Amino acid sequence: MASAGLQFFAFILALLGVFGAITATLLPNWKVNADVGSNIITAITQMQGLWMDCTWYSTGMFSCTLKYSVLSLPVYIQAARTTMVLSCILSAFGICISTVGMKCTKLGGDKDTKSYTSSAGGVCFILAGIFELVPTSWYTREIISNFMDPTVPESSKNEPGGAVYIGFISAGLLFIAGVIFCTSCFKKQQGAWIYPTKQQQFPATQQENNAGYNLKDYV
Repeated sequence: MASAGLQFFAFILALLGVFGAITATLLPNWKVNADVGSNIITAITQMQGLWMDCTWYSTGMFSCTLKYSVLSLPVYIQAARTTMVLSCILSAFGICISTVGMKCTKLGGDKDTKSYTSSAGGVCFILAGIFELVPTSWYTREIISNFMDPTVPESSKNEPGGAVYIGFISAGLLFIAGVIFCTSCFKKQQGAWIYPTKQQQFPATQQENNAGYNLKDYV
């Protein structure tokens, strides 16, 4: 029961990680630039994401522009798009596979099959966490290097937005969930390898005792 409860806890962490990965992929605030102007029409907040750039105006208006051209984007944004989408797909597959392999469900067949299935789900979560951690780290590095560059004007410097922090947190949740699923499966398989070798000795001793009793009966 303890292992089943641990798997359920890992499944909850994986669900939070999946929602975080999808949210971070769609949010437009990967990069935030605060700029207060003297004119009321001047933009006060500019946000840049993987798919669109948005602007808040001092009048309360909000406008977004989609990034249609892929080739015109920087390399780190193109890589972030690809890896974040792969992370969402892998985490969704991990949810489906781990649901079948969990001990608290009646799907997946016998215990050995469910053990391998839960391990496969854990591997999907770990890969999804890695695919999400790489673009968020790369994107953060580009923002910091641009911020520390003295040649860049103060009005053009940016800071990491909320989507970057959500990406780091959800990547950690997916990685922890994957490790828990793989560890619980490994413990189960290790116990299955050890205990049968000890149990195989009992039938032999029982046969010797039965043979001894049979000889006494003949005497």
